[in-house]
Amino acid sequence: MPDTASLYLEAPPYRLRPLHPDDTTAMHHLVNDWEVVRMLSRPPFPYPRDLAEDWIATTQAMQARGEGYHFAITGPDGAFMGCVGLRIETLAPGGTRVGQLGYWVGRPYWGRGIASLAAARVARWALAHLDIASLRATAAQDNAASIKVLERIGFRQVGTRHQSFVARGSELAVGVFEATRADLDHRSAPGMPIDAQAGAPRRLVLVSAAALINQHGHILLARRPEGKSMAGLWEFPGGKLEAGETPEAALVRELREELGLDLSRACLAPFTFASHAYADFDLLMPLYICRRWKGEPTGREGQKLAWVAPQALHDYPMPAADLPFIPLLQDLL
Repeated sequence: MPDTASLYLEAPPYRLRPLHPDDTTAMHHLVNDWEVVRMLSRPPFPYPRDLAEDWIATTQAMQARGEGYHFAITGPDGAFMGCVGLRIETLAPGGTRVGQLGYWVGRPYWGRGIASLAAARVARWALAHLDIASLRATAAQDNAASIKVLERIGFRQVGTRHQSFVARGSELAVGVFEATRADLDHRSAPGMPIDAQAGAPRRLVLVSAAALINQHGHILLARRPEGKSMAGLWEFPGGKLEAGETPEAALVRELREELGLDLSRACLAPFTFASHAYADFDLLMPLYICRRWKGEPTGREGQKLAWVAPQALHDYPMPAADLPFIPLLQDLL
């Protein structure tokens, strides 16, 4: 679960921050508007002020339990402009965890692209930091603006259903939308460059990776940080080869830059390789076994690290290219 004390996200020129009781008046003023509330499924109309207060308290409790994360959208002057957030749900069968995204912006602030910026920022943050497989959202079929927001930031419509809208007193047809890490990797959010852009010519990417094994037989995994493609997935540490580098030299450099480890190519034993075709490029990745190094692994790029027992490797979501390594490492150890 992320550090809830530091959940302030920048979506320039706007800022997303946790909701607090002082937001009650501003929130009530903006959401108690027929043009806003009729597009939201749960709120009634008129929207009582005490309901706004209760809802803010509920979001704080959800955040404390790790069940949801909601933010106030604020302007450069600190003005309250709307809300964005998600609830974490477990889907049956299989127990897959997804984030249910929602957002609204007060009518005085429509037409500025605020919803797109805020929703994209929260979507990327959630997939990078929360243990969820994907994001979902719904929008009434007559809510063209919300549908456009979702499509703009990388969501795909995967179905339709009927949903009760309290303010309208009826069930309405809604589109069901979904976004995975791959979907968002094909969209570039302002201020959030990613290292895999759509539309680039197909290419071969050479990556060198290491299975660092400690004295307990556990393997080090690193979680890809926000801002990189496939953010939030766990991988074996390593990185791309630079021009003129051998796989071993690239791995020595990457482990020093990313983890602060000191080792030589003599510490690396070739083990196996993976070849995988992603949507925009082909990946070739040799994997080396490493049992000797100097220093304590530290995530120098903000990535989380975990020492994982071989039998638990399947519990950590990984990029498709890394998955074939798991049974081979389990057999080795």
